[in-house]
Amino acid sequence: MSSVIDVATTTLDRPPVLDDTALLGHPRGLGLLFMVEMWERFSYYGMRALLVLYLVNYLHWGVAGASKLYGTYTALVYLTPLIGGYLADRFIGTRRSLVIGGIIIACGHFALAFESMPTFYLGLALIIIGTGFFKPNVSTMVGQIYRDNDDRRDSGFTIFYMGINLGAALAPIVCGYLGQNVGWRYGFAAAGVGMVLGLITYLWGVNKYLPGIGLTRKDPNNAAAVAAELITTEHHIPMMPGIIGAAIGALIAFLANGGWLGAFFGIMSGATFGFTFFGTKGEERKRVIALFLVFFFVIFFWMAYEQAGSSMTIFADQHTRLQFGSFTFPSSWFQAINPIFILALAPVFAGVWTGLTRKGGGPSTTLKMVLGLVFLSLGFVLMVFAGGFADHGLKVSPLWLTGAYLLHTCGELCLSPVGLSYVTKVAPFRFASLLMGGWFLANAAANWLAGNLAALTEKMANHQQQFFEIFVVTSLGAAIAMFLIVPLLKRLTKSVNA
Repeated sequence: MSSVIDVATTTLDRPPVLDDTALLGHPRGLGLLFMVEMWERFSYYGMRALLVLYLVNYLHWGVAGASKLYGTYTALVYLTPLIGGYLADRFIGTRRSLVIGGIIIACGHFALAFESMPTFYLGLALIIIGTGFFKPNVSTMVGQIYRDNDDRRDSGFTIFYMGINLGAALAPIVCGYLGQNVGWRYGFAAAGVGMVLGLITYLWGVNKYLPGIGLTRKDPNNAAAVAAELITTEHHIPMMPGIIGAAIGALIAFLANGGWLGAFFGIMSGATFGFTFFGTKGEERKRVIALFLVFFFVIFFWMAYEQAGSSMTIFADQHTRLQFGSFTFPSSWFQAINPIFILALAPVFAGVWTGLTRKGGGPSTTLKMVLGLVFLSLGFVLMVFAGGFADHGLKVSPLWLTGAYLLHTCGELCLSPVGLSYVTKVAPFRFASLLMGGWFLANAAANWLAGNLAALTEKMANHQQQFFEIFVVTSLGAAIAMFLIVPLLKRLTKSVNA
């Protein structure tokens, strides 16, 4: 059972602070969530910049084993938000979820700093669990700030996305330098400090700038329903379709020999589809179908994009010149290039989307995602050329990786921030966090695939060119297929103008 505010009978007024325009035309609550997400992403990307290099250069793991662990870890980081989103939707609310998640994440990073294998695995487990509580709910709260059909939503998510990437840009520079040049424990500890700063920022400003946002639906002060201008009654969410969906998903995973993680994916995806599909009808059900179609194509994007933390990091470490004059810089610094480009280009993309919308034109959200896949494919074309030089035993110029990351950045800005916005617009209100978890479930599947594909670099050490060709083909193929169903997606979401 779930309940939301009946706006027709409640005397609750929408807090004025949610409608202010003090932050570049947006509410100041967006700025608070920007800062909170910046520090959480600083902690995540700081650890991400070090993980594979720590395993290969310090623990002396093989590239294949390190890549598979990286893929499993990042998959679980994006899988647990599905559970966290469900718990927030039904029981504890997004506001409490962020605090719980932030505390657990910080503990995980500090555990890694002890540099023992038991605390290493404990730290990874804590970060995975904490991210489940934190990640889907901060994005959901951004969507809850805006009223329905607010044209600022896409640009608001792009601004929020800059917070993600400010943290992601600082993290490899700070944590990467400390980890590779001072000591691995200092890099991991710095990531934990970042999460603590995020928690402090959130607790300081949540009541002032996000009144009524992130509460449970039964809380009479919940402003999210008013923000959405939603009039609802009590809804019964049938459990049996979710259970049946989970069983079917587990069976498919078993038949595909997907192992324990594949079974987990099957159970989670089947249950999510069962709950949301059979818990809706009419136009809402069509929107759920559209979301799951988009989730499928998102897998192909992140599967290729997430090579940044594994195969492209190894390529930077082993096949790229790392000298700038007399200074040798850490290979982990390459992971700062993409977020730096995002910080530079996000305002440009946000301005373009807003300008085109005001003129009554511009691509739909799903067509923007198609463009994202095309840009991603072009970035890997550059890596194909760089891989060809590496196959001949040459150390390549840093400009090859820089160019690839530039194109990947353009692709990301076409897909990721507008994709988050798309989920908040299209998802039925009572399934908002659960379906945001579904978005991250697609990320989880993609990260697992990315890690397993990156493991091929050990066998294809002298065939780097062929390895990167894989992602040219998969990204471009997904772009073509998604382009063909854009009209269908528009029909399925016509009730929300997505």
